[in-house]
Amino acid sequence: MPDINQRVIQTWVQAVVGSYGRRAGDIAYIFVDDEEILRVNRQFLQHDYYTDIITFDYNDGDIVSGDLFISLETVRSNAEGLQVPYAQELHRVIIHGILHLCGINDKGPGEREMMEAAENKALELLKYPSKSPRQERL
Repeated sequence: MPDINQRVIQTWVQAVVGSYGRRAGDIAYIFVDDEEILRVNRQFLQHDYYTDIITFDYNDGDIVSGDLFISLETVRSNAEGLQVPYAQELHRVIIHGILHLCGINDKGPGEREMMEAAENKALELLKYPSKSPRQERL
């Protein structure tokens, strides 16, 4: 389990979800290693590659619920590559999954920029700078 303040994360997630006119429901954060995220990616999405997060959406109306599988190894390597603190990158990945649950995508034209802007806005609530270089998510 990473060293995160669960109460702060819960309050932050509720604020972000609320800013999209929704309410936070049951959200599970499942922290795994690279091999487990690869297994989940293969089994459930038929993708044969590593990634930092996989989000399973269980939303019900305006209630945001889901499972967030987060590879702590990939988060750490991304943080090192981007030269940002590990905690900041972990928070970015967490909110990335939450934003997916709020309906923001990042695969289509212009969507990646919209996702990054939404991530930056959310991270500002935790007092992280909004201008950090990003690499392509694996």
